[in-house]
Amino acid sequence: MTGRTRRAAGAAPPPRLDSPAMSEMPHDPSAPAPGAAAPGQQPVEEGVRELATRVFGMARAGDAASLASYVDAGVPVNLTNEHGDTLVMLAAYHGHAEAVAVLVERGADLDRLNDRGQAPIAGAVFKGEGAVVRVLLEGGADPHAGHPTAVDAARVFGRDDLLAILEPGG
Repeated sequence: MTGRTRRAAGAAPPPRLDSPAMSEMPHDPSAPAPGAAAPGQQPVEEGVRELATRVFGMARAGDAASLASYVDAGVPVNLTNEHGDTLVMLAAYHGHAEAVAVLVERGADLDRLNDRGQAPIAGAVFKGEGAVVRVLLEGGADPHAGHPTAVDAARVFGRDDLLAILEPGG
């Protein structure tokens, strides 16, 4: 397995990229509170939660130098938030090619899907971030990972420019 999540037979597909933004999705009342322990897990210490929040903010803001420093100091490059979004997903979705490149260089899993079955490259296509799409492809991202795939998103949103780099000669 390469980090991709498979949907159970008969299960509904995850929401499409053109559904409300991550922050606008309704809260799942059955989900543990941020930092709370899921069944079988220990609670997250306040200091760890604060550090993770800071690092996720760096990814959203595109602070490549700080991300590099924190990952080099031991923060997991594939750290995920409560929605399954990795640092590379957040940097890609927010259009930060340099931050994505820093994470690629440090071994980020470029095809790791979030809890909604979305891959970072599809998020970059959805947002129209061509530079990010290129960095992800050069790093080995699969344009057919997730649902919808980056290729599907480019078709749905009429992004022929991105489709041309996702499927050269296609």
